[in-house]
Amino acid sequence: VFDKRNSSFIGKGIVITKFTGSRGKLGANDANAEFVGEIKKLFTDNKIVWQAAELGKVDEGGGETISYILADKGADVIDCGVAVLNMHAPFELISKVDLYMAYKACKAFYMIK
Repeated sequence: VFDKRNSSFIGKGIVITKFTGSRGKLGANDANAEFVGEIKKLFTDNKIVWQAAELGKVDEGGGETISYILADKGADVIDCGVAVLNMHAPFELISKVDLYMAYKACKAFYMIK
């Protein structure tokens, strides 16, 4: 279920995940390489520290997002967010650096013309 080499780490930048979902391709999205490349270039050009990660083994529970809804409508979708330790627990932990990178990433994304 968990693979250390494909997991996100606190303090290593904002996390991008190109594939999310469950039940095979039903309720899933998979960003195309061109869109992933655009996002990576946007982050690199704006000096945003980022890391790529996966959510873990498909259909083992957890990790679902709403991105499949937008992908189903034809939008290019990639999941992007802050790495969280103990998500949905009474005490969650994130890095201030990661939070700042998320701010910079959102700002850069919304400034695209």
